[in-house]
Amino acid sequence: MRQVLARTISGVAVIGLIAGAAACNKDTSSSNNASGGSKCGNSLAFFGALTGPAANLGVNIEQGFELAVIQYNKKNGADCITVKKFDSQGSEKEAAGVARSLVADKKIIGIVGPPFSGESQVANPVFNEAGIPAITPSATNVTLSTKGWKVFHRAVGNDNSQGPAAAAYIKDTMKATKVFVADDQSAYGQGLSDGVKQALGSLVVGTDKTEGDGKQTDFSGLVQKVVGSGATVLFYGGYYANAGIIRKQLTAANWKGTLVGGDGMKDPGLAKTAGNKAAEGTIVTCPCSPAEKAGGTFVADYKAQWKVDAGTYSDVAFDAANLFLAGIDAGNTTPQKLIDYLSTANYQGIANTYKFTSTGELDPSLLKVWAFKFDATGNPIADQEIKTS
Repeated sequence: MRQVLARTISGVAVIGLIAGAAACNKDTSSSNNASGGSKCGNSLAFFGALTGPAANLGVNIEQGFELAVIQYNKKNGADCITVKKFDSQGSEKEAAGVARSLVADKKIIGIVGPPFSGESQVANPVFNEAGIPAITPSATNVTLSTKGWKVFHRAVGNDNSQGPAAAAYIKDTMKATKVFVADDQSAYGQGLSDGVKQALGSLVVGTDKTEGDGKQTDFSGLVQKVVGSGATVLFYGGYYANAGIIRKQLTAANWKGTLVGGDGMKDPGLAKTAGNKAAEGTIVTCPCSPAEKAGGTFVADYKAQWKVDAGTYSDVAFDAANLFLAGIDAGNTTPQKLIDYLSTANYQGIANTYKFTSTGELDPSLLKVWAFKFDATGNPIADQEIKTS
């Protein structure tokens, strides 16, 4: 395999990892690809953050996606399905340009991503216009399924499940009576925090906004408000890079409360920034199961391939890729055929079962939310599954 790094005039980074140039079926003419006659000779793409302030979450997802294709190609020929990677940097500003680069490649028939809600809002219209189906393993903003995008599919629950579940954990497990809520103003962070605020009601004693995308390093204003409010819990809607700094500064201010957040904070990078001692006890929720509980040989296979343990959404991305590959095996080798296939699919993966509603949401009967707690080594460890209804 070889990596090719290209930069457009606008400076958008697009990384293509090409897992072979030839198809299993040696007839790789454009007419054969257009007709969808062979399952080999097609490409699947990852779209998401491989660099940037929240890159760890994107890399987790890409590696799960790529592992599925590697295993598929071992069975069907090393050059059967080509993997291509597009680095959005997790940025709304970069996502549209990177998305246009992706759709220019006419061999791509399916996309795993985008991981983040903000980039999804600008990239998905491009994918929809091109008619290329996408499965996001992690973008949770509720409005994404309301845009009429025929290509959109979400492999996890949205913030209407995660927000109330996080609030239930704060009320029922933590027994908190005073909660401060803040967010980074992103589509993800604000949407999740709004759901938490609504569910907590009168328990919310204060709110605030921060900058996102790594733009802010001094959170002293937020820290002062949290300490002054008397809150014993701060719920932060945002990503692990900001959250680590916030936790560090709260500890420096001698605040003894607990930081709580969503899946965007479920990464050891939070503890790396805050320090393991400061991060210990931090709670994060995720509309996912613990990756270490994934079925089959996934956990061992992932570790063998990447020399690290599977991370947040690695298992869901593995399933998303295999869902596409199952469709391709069934003869759905054009984007439109894959869209039609996904509309009726009922796929049993290693992390969950996947069945989509008419708007691309995961079937409500399949939703799950877990709480994780950071331990003394700086890792988020499964605590308990939270009932979503």
